[in-house]
Amino acid sequence: MSQTADTLFSKIIRRELPSEIIYEDNLAIAFKDINPQAPVHILVVPKTVIPQLSDAESQDHALMGHLLLTVKRVAAQVGLTNGYRVVINNGEDGGQTVPHLHLHILGGRFLKWPPG
Repeated sequence: MSQTADTLFSKIIRRELPSEIIYEDNLAIAFKDINPQAPVHILVVPKTVIPQLSDAESQDHALMGHLLLTVKRVAAQVGLTNGYRVVINNGEDGGQTVPHLHLHILGGRFLKWPPG
């Protein structure tokens, strides 16, 4: 997929929009969500644009694993030692609002299931 697609997250990656960055490496970036749904709400975003999870291909398998390991690293970094939730919204009906794959880390309080 394209690394230069013009999404909100691409602009954050290129530092064209401000963001509170928590973690960054050559494949991914993690930053605080501007509309938090929990006391801790961080987005983990690949630097390569994959519009949504259902667009990921077999050649993306290493990146997909890296994103989950990044979630683990970031959760530990911000002190989510008592658990957290990882959410991937896929497509419009799944609640995805930015066409750039991203993982939500939610924590800092008890998160009941089902949500609501």
